[in-house]
Amino acid sequence: MSEKRNRWIVSVVMGLAFLAFVGISLAPLLSGFFQAGPSTATNSPAPTTNASPAARKTELEAQAKGYELVLQREPENPTALRGLLETRLALNDVQGAIAPLEKLVKLNPNESLYAVLLAQAKQQTGDREGAAQTYREVLKTKPGDTNALSGLVVLLVQQNRPEAAISLLQDTLKTATQANQVQPNSIDVATVQMLLSDVYVSQKRYDEAVAIYDEVAKTNKQDFRPVVGKAMVLKQQGKLEEAKPLFTKAAELAPAKYKDQINQLAANPTPANAPGGVAPGSTLPAPPPVVQPSPAPAN
Repeated sequence: MSEKRNRWIVSVVMGLAFLAFVGISLAPLLSGFFQAGPSTATNSPAPTTNASPAARKTELEAQAKGYELVLQREPENPTALRGLLETRLALNDVQGAIAPLEKLVKLNPNESLYAVLLAQAKQQTGDREGAAQTYREVLKTKPGDTNALSGLVVLLVQQNRPEAAISLLQDTLKTATQANQVQPNSIDVATVQMLLSDVYVSQKRYDEAVAIYDEVAKTNKQDFRPVVGKAMVLKQQGKLEEAKPLFTKAAELAPAKYKDQINQLAANPTPANAPGGVAPGSTLPAPPPVVQPSPAPAN
């Protein structure tokens, strides 16, 4: 993989903010990415930052047309495919992003990030079955792929299939020991446990969630995620005095970039209701927003 391509992948992952406080509960990977537009990683000129919304849209459309012309001559040109993908995302054209993503998946069968992005794009456009199938294709060969695993779990919960999500995670944990013997660290047990606890929280099965948080915290004493997860559950249950020292401990354990957000979680009141039918104490996201073309692309 070229250095430029590496930079593009890194920029996507960073833009997704994939690693959340508790486990790997993630908002749908592309929901913010689609609306904000990805970072540029090609040699194409960046849209003029001080241009009017209409002028910027025209400029982006011209860039997309240029990439399309290149792809007519070279259908598998990776730079043009990534450029077209980025430009269409900057235009909030989620549907239009699917075609270049499908080609990138075929050209990069061992790079699961493209497949996960494709699944998220399909989910954004309402093709939930297609999204689920794409996730499962990744998990056939990489059962511990946390992007695909968490994406599928979130999708199942959104479809009101929490038991299917729980079964998927429990099966993954059952096979983890053998899988890690064959390929060390192929399944991150603590991360899968954290995601399972999130599903329990989304179903208000707080005791089961807390039991997992305690187990992960006992095994991973420097991991702040189970600490803040348990604190959030206690707060949701109205046990504020029990939650306070856990928030404090989590902030002490967490990397600097998470400390302020943990403190905000401790200070903010717990919402009475959560959107999308997800339990208020859960770190699982609500269903993704419908992305509409914006007259003014986000900066």
